[in-house]
Amino acid sequence: MFNLLWSILFVIVNFAFFLLCFRLFGKKGLYAWVGIATVIANIQVAKTIAMPFDIVMTLGNTMYVTLYLTSDLLNEKYGRREARNAVWFGFFTLLMTTVLMQMVLVFKPEGDPVFQTSLETIFGLMPRLALGSLAAYFVSQFLDVHLYAWIRKFYGSSRQLWIRSNGSTMISSFVDTLIFCTIAFAGRFEFEIWVEILLTTYVAKFLLTGAGTPVLYLARSFKFAEDEQPVRKD
Repeated sequence: MFNLLWSILFVIVNFAFFLLCFRLFGKKGLYAWVGIATVIANIQVAKTIAMPFDIVMTLGNTMYVTLYLTSDLLNEKYGRREARNAVWFGFFTLLMTTVLMQMVLVFKPEGDPVFQTSLETIFGLMPRLALGSLAAYFVSQFLDVHLYAWIRKFYGSSRQLWIRSNGSTMISSFVDTLIFCTIAFAGRFEFEIWVEILLTTYVAKFLLTGAGTPVLYLARSFKFAEDEQPVRKD
């Protein structure tokens, strides 16, 4: 029960920081959020937790859902090109972090090896996790951007933002979850556990996407000087 209650607070804090980052820094803040979230989500996903009814799930889902919120918000306010650029920025950030931290681990430590051990614990699994995340991120995020733009052709009014956002995210997040869990966890866990992680991860993203809808509406209402410029939909 503690993990469930703490998760509710955790989700609120994540969404609050997402809104604050956009409110304080505007579009640049969204790009910064993409860079931060891609790295943090891949560190958090290494930790599995138990929820009520003996459900096993990984962390990182909340932070990852905010990436979809970010791309949808950029798509909504600034056009599909900005959303695509943000996806490329996140992809580069994760790739850069993975390469640099793997190089850091190769250095021979001096003195107490506890710090080396800690880094290996955190980043030792990162190549496989990052490979899964890079593949899943690349496919699902670009899918989300294009699905959002496609759904917008049919549900383009301001009140139908929830249809565009939830429709694109719920489809692309399933693709993301399937790709990531296959690459990162197949063979690491028994098949039953792998299926449980796959399903619970997607259900968590599904619920978090719904919970993030009011956050997206609130973020869209923020006004900035750059909003006066024409939005390119390409």
